Formats: sequence, C-alpha cells, structure tokens
Amino acid sequence: MMFVVAEPFEDYLIVSVEDHIAHGRDDLLGRVLVPVAAIEQRLDHRPLASKWHTLDMNYGNFGDLKMVNRFGSRIHLRLSLDGGYHVLDESTLCTSDVRPTSKHLWKQNVGVLEMGILGASGLMPMKVKEGKGGSTDAYCIAKYSQKWVRTRTVVDSLAPKWNEQYTWEVFDPCTVITIGVFDNCHLDKSSLLGAAVRDSRIGKVKIRLSTLESDRVYTHAYPLLMLHPSGVKKMGELHLAIRFSCANMTNMLHMYMTPLLPKMHYAQPLAVNEVEHQRYQAMNVVAARLSRAEPPLGREVVEYMLDHDTHMWSMRKSKSNFFRLVSVISGFIALGRWLESIRNWHKPVHTVLFVVLCLILVLCPDLILPSIFTYFSILGLCRYRGRVRHPPCMDVRLSHAEMISADELDEEFDTFPSSRSGEIIRSRYDRLRSVAGRVQTVVGDLATQVERIQGLLSWRDPRATFLFVLFCLVAAVGFYAVPFQVLLIMWIGYEFRPPRFRKYRMPSPMLCFFKRLPTRADSLL
Repeated sequence: MMFVVAEPFEDYLIVSVEDHIAHGRDDLLGRVLVPVAAIEQRLDHRPLASKWHTLDMNYGNFGDLKMVNRFGSRIHLRLSLDGGYHVLDESTLCTSDVRPTSKHLWKQNVGVLEMGILGASGLMPMKVKEGKGGSTDAYCIAKYSQKWVRTRTVVDSLAPKWNEQYTWEVFDPCTVITIGVFDNCHLDKSSLLGAAVRDSRIGKVKIRLSTLESDRVYTHAYPLLMLHPSGVKKMGELHLAIRFSCANMTNMLHMYMTPLLPKMHYAQPLAVNEVEHQRYQAMNVVAARLSRAEPPLGREVVEYMLDHDTHMWSMRKSKSNFFRLVSVISGFIALGRWLESIRNWHKPVHTVLFVVLCLILVLCPDLILPSIFTYFSILGLCRYRGRVRHPPCMDVRLSHAEMISADELDEEFDTFPSSRSGEIIRSRYDRLRSVAGRVQTVVGDLATQVERIQGLLSWRDPRATFLFVLFCLVAAVGFYAVPFQVLLIMWIGYEFRPPRFRKYRMPSPMLCFFKRLPTRADSLL
C-alpha cells in the first residue's frame, strides 16, 4: 500500500488489526502508531529491512498516544519513504514536473522560464453589482512544478492590468505551464452571507516549453475559452510575455535522450490505478496547503488548474480522441492510396519512376537506409519555414466544442452520480451502450487478426498449419537457392505490372489464406 505524504512529516501512520465478525461489525484487536518522520527514506529500488511492531492493545485510550508496556501481539511491517518516485498531481499528458520526490536526486536545471503576466482584455462580466451592471474582479494563477503564483485582484475591470513577472527553474523542457484566470467572488459582501463561496472560472492557457525557442521573447494574446452548458464561449484574451532561457544547449539536447520519469518508475513500475489514486491524494494535499495560503486558494481553483475531471466520461472528448487518431492514421491511409494508384498505373510516368527507383534500391541495398534518412532530413528542412510562430493554445475545432449537441453538453456538466431523471439517464445509457458496442467490435477485430497470426503454428486448423509449414519449407529452400534480390525484383515486376496483364482484381492468395485462419471468436458465448 502506498500513501502520499507531504513535508513537514508531522503525521502518524496508524496500522490497525481488526476481526471481521459480521457485515458492518469489526472488532479491533490492536493498533500500531508510527511517526512518519521516524520512517527510513529509500532512494532506490533496494528494499529496506523489515521490523516487528508491537500492537497497542489499550486502544481505548489511544488519544494520549502512549504505548502500553504489556505484551499483546506483533505485526511485521516494511516501511519506507520512497523518494525515488515522482508523485503526479496533474494530468500525465500535461505535467509540469517529472523530478523525483527526494531533493537528493535532483539534477541541475537546464534553463529558466520567465513569464510576464501583463493583463487581459475583453473579459466577460461574471457578476452584477448594484448600480454598476456587469463586472469582474479578475486575478491570475500560474502553476509550474511545485511553485504556484497568484497575481493581485483587479477590482471591477473587464481589462485588468497586472504587469507582474515571475521566474521558474526548468529541469525538463518537455513540461507544461498552466495559467488560469478567475473571478474573485470573496469580495462581494452579499455572497458572503450565503453558503460557501466559489471563485468563478474564466479560462486557462497551457504552454509546452519544448515549443518555445531559446532566448526568444513571445508576446502574444491567448484566447480564454470556456465550455458552458450552453456551448463554448470566448471569455476574453490573456496577454503574456514568455521567455525560455537555455543555460546549456548540450545539456538541453541530452535531456531528449534520457527517460522522462525517475528510475524508480522503471525499476518498480506502478500500476495505472495506483498512479490515479496517488494523484487524487496529491491533489488533496495541494488543495489543503493552498487553502492555508494568504490569500487562500479555493479547492475549485486547484481542481481546475490540475484537470481533476480528465477521467470523466464525455462524448465530446471521445469524438475528439477518435478524430485525433483518425488524423494520425490518415497519413498512412494516404500513403496506401498513393501506392495503389501507382500500382494501377493511373499516372504511368510516376509508376515507371517508382519502379526504377525500387529496382535501384534492390540492386544497391546499401542505398536504402541513406535514401530514407536523406528524405526525412530534406522533408524536415522544407517544413521549417511553415513552423508555428506562436505557442499553440486551446483549439475549439480540435476539442469538438462547436459541433456538440445540447444533450451531450448537459451530460458532460452533469454531476457524478447523476442528478437527472430516470428517462434521461436511460437514453444516455443506451447511447453509451451503442458507442461501447462499436469500440467492442473494433477491439474484437484487432484480437481476431492477432489470433489468426497465432493460429499459423497452433495446429488449431491442421490443414492450414500444414500448408503454412510446407510453404515455409519451400520458402527456405527457395531463398537459399535464389538470391533475395532476384526474388524481390520478380515480386516488384509482378506486383506493379500494367493493368492490361491482370485478369481480375481479386484478393491475393496469401490474404485469402490469412482470412481463413481460425480464431477464438467461435468459442465465445
């Protein structure tokens, strides 16, 4: 079991042994009280020595924190403060720190991030004041690594000017800084008379440091976009001045060759559920610490900055991730279509040049890898002129925030557990089942293809395995007797022959054989 603790280590670890008698009834047999400050620290994956601890049987007077002298029972524990792990308190895809917990394992910084929070413009009025109409009392929060900064609150202004500058040490360039803008609701005296006051969200901006050029000052206005139950709205613009200064370019480039996480994450990796559980604990620790700051930060601010709701279901996010995947695969699909057009001689000149190039590479195999890497280098240099000039910001089209229905928006902003009526929940559940059914089909198809590959030598289909073994024997003799270059030239000539020499556009025998291989789908209930 792993828990998240924060310095100073003033808490106690309480281990209790209980006897489960019946449902909802447990009998306490004893407890052990261990000060966290007394637990030995561990910096690597080597386990520490375990110890026997005496159980305190006088649990009725547990509040005085005194151990009983008489012997009761003992429990065998191995306790350690693991400083080699990094405890995530934010999304793994937009983390701002990857250092280990223990400061003894920190390396030298590779640069300095300077940020000037200049101001905002065109903010939406967040509340109504008597005699003044709509107004906003805006302040800004910036979070990078373990350092949180807060600007002063500009009262009653839709174009606040902060002009405050902050600096962070950078230990890894592949990290993200988050800047959020909020409306201070604690200044309204009428709201203080009611229940708990929560600051309103105006918007936030995330900037990945690796997208910034070294020693260049970026002065840009970033849109503040918020998704409301009525749709996406532009809440204003945030004006920032950013400069990422590199201390040593060699060390900076070397960081790209090193593991992203500390060594402990690879020596003794954590499960996904453990990482998520620790993230929730770490967020609670950060929220409790910042609530005691001056001025205090509310839990709603911390949750918004740390993206606490990334694991919640959203039809919009599912569509966005699906089309992100499609956009990545579309390049390979376009390449396959281009090869198919070459194969069908739609442009004879291109087909002839492609076949000649393939024959040259087959006859001179030493040119294959140099040609590939030369092509990539030239392609990268050609795309340098079209690079992004400003750091990327929130993309409405990528997030699919414009083409979302009202019911999907209402589902995304619904509480957990849901507070809607049974009919609405039933319709949403049916929709979720339909989407999950498609995902289930895709996963099943992928599993089927892999099982067909495994079925080649499993003798599940004796005839198919016999044919494959016979083919392998013939191929072994053929590849030994005939040079590989000759076989490749014959395959290129056969595959890219003109369409007039082809009878029908039928699937190849190898593809037909593969689709006939057995799978475990017929064993499913």
